[in-house]
Amino acid sequence: MIMAIAAADWWTTPYVALGFLYLVPIMIAAGFLSRWAILLLGLGCAALAEAFGLADRSFVRLAFEALALSGSGLFVAELSRNRQLTMRMQERLRALVETIPAAIITVNERGAVELANRAADELMLPSGGHLSGQPIAAFVPELQHAFRCEKETQFRASMQCQAHRGDGADCAAEVWFSTCKERGGPTLATIIADVSEEQSVTAPSDLAQPEEMERPGLNTREVAILRLVFEGLPNREIASRLELTGSAVRNTLVRLFSKTGVHTRSQLVRLALERYRDLL
Repeated sequence: MIMAIAAADWWTTPYVALGFLYLVPIMIAAGFLSRWAILLLGLGCAALAEAFGLADRSFVRLAFEALALSGSGLFVAELSRNRQLTMRMQERLRALVETIPAAIITVNERGAVELANRAADELMLPSGGHLSGQPIAAFVPELQHAFRCEKETQFRASMQCQAHRGDGADCAAEVWFSTCKERGGPTLATIIADVSEEQSVTAPSDLAQPEEMERPGLNTREVAILRLVFEGLPNREIASRLELTGSAVRNTLVRLFSKTGVHTRSQLVRLALERYRDLL
């Protein structure tokens, strides 16, 4: 291409300059050559453009032409390398996710499964098939309630719940999930583990879980603060939104911890999903 452009430029020397066409082969070759080769190629093309140009020879113009051609080639080369690196990282991440024994699922804002690894397909659809495109509510209904796409908050939590397999069987599942923001909208990323065997060997004295007992009653302020804690707001923002003092928020959280028997905010979020979902 370079030789063809040089021949055309030489043939049209008295009439028109075609030096700008050297950008095409440089940008094509930039994805395959090293940086030094691109610099030398730009310098050579600039020399050809200067040799067959209409104006008188000028080292200043030659330097600017070489800079423009080489810079364009280097820019395209960096774009190409970044894209190749991104593709390689995506392939490695996809291979890593596929080999992980835990079920990994991402859910879009409409509640449909976007991505699911092999372990997720085998856990939820033991008879065969793919989870992608199917509603998550058909398999883990609690995730449909946990996905708060109308809010701009991001949070992480975990819970134990019943999961429904595609063959009609149920299993006890431990679920870890978090929300994240993407260009297409909010996304819920989750890891699901089957803990049915662990629960089957639990002693009878350990089977009485707090959720089986009557839940403690909450007053209006406690419910309001529980909602904002569930949304992931810190104490300062909770106090500002409810027009309370920081000490009042802390005291209410202490009462919530005492009533529900939890010790951390993440445990409180998990308990809210399991026992106070109707108030959220």
